[in-house]
Amino acid sequence: MQEQPEPAFAPGLTAQVELTVTDADTAQAVGSGDVPVLGTPRVVALAEAATVAATATRMPAGMTTVGLRVELDHRAPTPVGRTVRAQARLVTVDGRRLLFEVAVTDGSDTVAQGRVERVLVDRQRFVERASRTA
Repeated sequence: MQEQPEPAFAPGLTAQVELTVTDADTAQAVGSGDVPVLGTPRVVALAEAATVAATATRMPAGMTTVGLRVELDHRAPTPVGRTVRAQARLVTVDGRRLLFEVAVTDGSDTVAQGRVERVLVDRQRFVERASRTA
């Protein structure tokens, strides 16, 4: 009987990334509002960056993940100059689908939390397919 290769990803993988909020990260700058605080699109991007970092060291050659679904509650404002930290934890692996729990914090305060789902794809095939539909 041939031994099955170990899966690239298993629940429990974690990573965190940080962002010091600048004027370019505000809702005013990204067009998601008119207040000078961290904009929700930047919070989503930061959460996704943490999920990408969690899989980066175990990514099979020629593969990547792409975002499929984001559920995020943006609960608190963060002013320019503050540093926020996004942490992602892989909680479920279902074939090519990877489900992460994410939390974005500002010190001990929760700025946002939710879930991000990504799908493992062949990078070259994905890019080729995307350019055909453009």
